[in-house]
Amino acid sequence: MKHGIYNIFKPSGPTSHDIINQVRKITGEKRVGHAGTLDPFAEGVLVVAVGREYTKKLGRFLKQDKTYQAKIKLGAVSDTYDRTGKVSRVSLATSYLPKLQTRGYPKRGSLITKKGIASAFKKFKGEIQQTPPIFSAVKIKGKKAYELARKGIVLKLKPRRVKIYSIKILKYKWPYLKIETRVSSGTYIRSLAHDLGQSLKTGGYLDELIRTSVGKYKIEKSLKLKN
Repeated sequence: MKHGIYNIFKPSGPTSHDIINQVRKITGEKRVGHAGTLDPFAEGVLVVAVGREYTKKLGRFLKQDKTYQAKIKLGAVSDTYDRTGKVSRVSLATSYLPKLQTRGYPKRGSLITKKGIASAFKKFKGEIQQTPPIFSAVKIKGKKAYELARKGIVLKLKPRRVKIYSIKILKYKWPYLKIETRVSSGTYIRSLAHDLGQSLKTGGYLDELIRTSVGKYKIEKSLKLKN
């Protein structure tokens, strides 16, 4: 690997910074950076720059649109908005689903139809105001939000303007929903999962996440690093 911009595949498990350290060991170059953090449990495209002249160009990649495939679990909520947090099951009250037959939890979910989910997604398409998760790297007075949240400090983050260009339902079988979405920079898929669950009144959190593209860089052509 010489100096340049690389499309690296980040597997689930290591942090984005772990990948940077791995590239530093491979190249012997200290000046290595990436454009857009992926959470440890997520995988997919990580745009990596090697060399001073290329790390200076990372800003333009941060602003590029991104495409994700996400698996959302309905019927529960998480304080981090994903599977790594404290998960609590949601009781689907009959007030939410008036035609509900109380014969068991799975049958309750069967009334949340694919058509109903598609309808709920309509409010999230286009330019919207989205509130980031409190367990995120958003800065509050110089501190990262997740650092404060872990200390038990109650946070209220300001919503930000983002664009969600498309949302396609790939598969649905209660309680799991798989979607593909193309979004602007700064969009949190964890927040999208949480907000969908709130809209459906079922609760929901992000269970799996794959970033399939960043601008022109596609997952099909990403490079896998050797351990």
